[in-house]
Amino acid sequence: MFPLADINRPLRAPVMVKALVAVNVAVFLIEWLAGPAQREAMIYTYGFIPARFWADPLGESYRLITSQFLHGGFSHILGNMWFLWVFGDNVEDRLGRGRFLLFYLLGGALAALAQGVFDPASTSPMIGASGAISAVLGAYFVLFPGAQILTLVWLIIPITFYLPAAFYLGYWALLQFLYALIGGSNVAFWAHLGGFVWGWAALRYGLFAPSNPPWKRL
Repeated sequence: MFPLADINRPLRAPVMVKALVAVNVAVFLIEWLAGPAQREAMIYTYGFIPARFWADPLGESYRLITSQFLHGGFSHILGNMWFLWVFGDNVEDRLGRGRFLLFYLLGGALAALAQGVFDPASTSPMIGASGAISAVLGAYFVLFPGAQILTLVWLIIPITFYLPAAFYLGYWALLQFLYALIGGSNVAFWAHLGGFVWGWAALRYGLFAPSNPPWKRL
């Protein structure tokens, strides 16, 4: 199931979401234009590598942030940026721009750490914004559980319908958990779960209290 849009309209322009999309796209273009050898060097220099991190947490900590802005291909960055675009504007609206950025970066860092906990000996670089975006999904789950998500499903022909955010995002989180248990994939599913849990907990328990009260929304 692929989210096409939600029914929520933010009160404030999603400046930080747009900035994050722009930075991610710019970094991806630098990667892509650099050529295969240079791209691989960038990934190994700035991607999060669990085995290296646990060997030297302080010296390797910068990767918790830099890895969030690297992507492995066009489908990788397009999928991540689309989810950020659909769900991020309303979360930014409720948190405020500066607090949203802090929330986003912390979510990405904690997501990487979650992957590192479950796969500590890995020497493969982990890259992508999906951990941070998973945190945004967790926050959306708490803030807008009844929001309707326009969803696309391919069943021979494309079919669209609306689903409540709580159902859509709950289903998405369940899939991440099942795929993480199965293993054998190059997708960091534990990072997705770690980011989602952070986003859910941060809003559920008031670590990032909304700055825009819900009764202002129409």
